[in-house]
Amino acid sequence: MTNAAQLDRKTSLCSNPYLLLVLTMLFWGGNSVAGRLAVGEISPIALTSLRWIVVGAVMFALYQRRLRTYWPELRGHKPYLLLMGIIGFTAYNALYYWAAHSTTALNINIITGAMPAMILVGTLIVFGQPVRRLQWAGMIVSVLGVAVVATKGELATLAQLALNSGDLLILIATAFYAIYSVLLRKRPPVPGIVFFAAITPVAALSSLVLLGAEMASGQFALPTMKGWLVLAYVAVFPSLLAQIFFIRAVEIIGAGRAGMFANLVPVFGSSLAILILGEAFAAYHAVALLLVIIGILIAEHRPGGGK
Repeated sequence: MTNAAQLDRKTSLCSNPYLLLVLTMLFWGGNSVAGRLAVGEISPIALTSLRWIVVGAVMFALYQRRLRTYWPELRGHKPYLLLMGIIGFTAYNALYYWAAHSTTALNINIITGAMPAMILVGTLIVFGQPVRRLQWAGMIVSVLGVAVVATKGELATLAQLALNSGDLLILIATAFYAIYSVLLRKRPPVPGIVFFAAITPVAALSSLVLLGAEMASGQFALPTMKGWLVLAYVAVFPSLLAQIFFIRAVEIIGAGRAGMFANLVPVFGSSLAILILGEAFAAYHAVALLLVIIGILIAEHRPGGGK
């Protein structure tokens, strides 16, 4: 294979938003399993803080020259960079881990399934981007798939849900990441990797405030050997690769369309739980996956092949 052919292949892979989004949701689905494995092995805010300290250090080491090159473009967007690092990374992760200690997985899956709807509404409110009927229809079908996963095929249990403090926390976390996704369109005119490198230090530094509070409360726990392995996974895959992939996909197809793929997270999470945690496979997993895929296909359908 010639150098030109290799470059074309790499470029095509990096320009395939659907591959990037599927990988992103797979990594984020694995994060839910990692969260379960982290219980008793590392405290929630320690996991949040250390993951962004690791990622921030790696990104700064690799891209400090490019950050200096693009600093004139970044300098005028300091408030925006602070906002994106805090709400998209620190706040979302911290609230997620806090919520997991005071609510059920059923509630978390159902509430986070609202993210695509929040993103669609956000793009409508902030940018005036119209939401097509097929997008709404696809979102409803995909959310139904999420509900099937969350209720293990027994949708009647939805009527028995009772909100608690953990539910409120995960709802706020979901709203934060939806806002982050919508506002990605407004990022400075710099490459996605440079933008990510610029906001990871914000996440690392802002998480130290929460880490100090966790230490003061006596809830801090250093990672065990297993905790370090969990940290390594969440730093490399959900925190580093997934964020880069998601930013690139939003660049290509927009936040509203990219957000639809978030419905794959609980499906992937359940599948990985079967493989890694030994949970039993059930028919509802297949039904949920089918519904999510159908929903995405409906939302992505363009009459006449238009974009």
